[in-house]
Amino acid sequence: MTITGSRPRLLVLSAYDAQSHQRWRRQLAQSLEGYEWHSLSLPPRFFQWRMRGNALSWLQEPCLKQPWDLIIATSMVDLATLKGLHPGLAQTPCLVYMHENQFAFPVSDAQQGRVEPMMVNLYSALAADCVVFNSDWNRTSFLGGVGGFLKKMPDQVPVDLVAQLADKSQVIPVPIEDRLFVDRPVPVNWPCPHLLWNHRWEYDKAPERLLKLLQELTRRSVPFRLSVVGESFRRYPKAFDQIHQQFRDQSEHWGFLESRDAYDQLLRQADVVVSTALHDFQGLSMLEAMASGCVPLAPDRLAYREYVPDGSRYKSDEQNADAEAQAAADCLQVLMQQHPVPCPPDAWRASRLAGHYQALFDKMIALKMPF
Repeated sequence: MTITGSRPRLLVLSAYDAQSHQRWRRQLAQSLEGYEWHSLSLPPRFFQWRMRGNALSWLQEPCLKQPWDLIIATSMVDLATLKGLHPGLAQTPCLVYMHENQFAFPVSDAQQGRVEPMMVNLYSALAADCVVFNSDWNRTSFLGGVGGFLKKMPDQVPVDLVAQLADKSQVIPVPIEDRLFVDRPVPVNWPCPHLLWNHRWEYDKAPERLLKLLQELTRRSVPFRLSVVGESFRRYPKAFDQIHQQFRDQSEHWGFLESRDAYDQLLRQADVVVSTALHDFQGLSMLEAMASGCVPLAPDRLAYREYVPDGSRYKSDEQNADAEAQAAADCLQVLMQQHPVPCPPDAWRASRLAGHYQALFDKMIALKMPF
């Protein structure tokens, strides 16, 4: 129970504390000062072990024995097991925040058939009083994935489970910091646009499709400059090496930028932010660049339909990368002719979303019962 006159005590659990997860939880604590914030986090490595083993890693954690007014767990947390191992949490309202869901996450050949991450997501959602998603696409793909998963059960399938999950779910995006919403220092250079690709260097961001797009633009003699940045890892898709070698002369920036100031400056300097992703549950890198004045160019899929204008979305073709590259090149050439103005995603501003988070937290704390 909360001591009279004190601030409500909130515990954030982040079992795979990637950069975007760190940023989200720290931003919440900074923008919502009416709560007493605490957090438990685990390093973002050894994914399979971390996702299935976080309840063991926290088995002897003293703070899980303390009283809390609200627990906020990310989608990697095995909330059902945690509540079973720590019975004192049974009466504490619990919210699961779905940065991603394993039902819609594209997997590599080595990961085919692994259902454990899906089960963690499902059981955590069932154990939570409220499930919040960062985009409507994330929510609908989760609910659809659960429905498809249940159809594979041979018997004893629970009734109306998807509807029950839908009833306690809602969408509140990860906020974009207000400071990023700035006027462009110079107009978009449409005669020779500076293309920015600013995603994690992983297979699900489809760098090979970026390579095909750049090759198609070159074949059409479309002028462009290029910056390829983003978080990279020891092992990364080889398409990046080919892009770097083939388009070195057009490159403005290459590789991860250690300085946040330097990255923010690049966002303001680029003209068109490009995505070729096969997976993006919200698209923070796209939203940040759009807030900074970039015109988007993205496939007509995923969460992009929620904030990228129709004219900036090219036809999605996940089965044919060559056809998709042609569609992306067509879309860019139309943009170069029409000169659209930047379209900052104002509804995703931190100052606008803070009230939504606070209203939900206060409602859950006040109820002190399943939400």
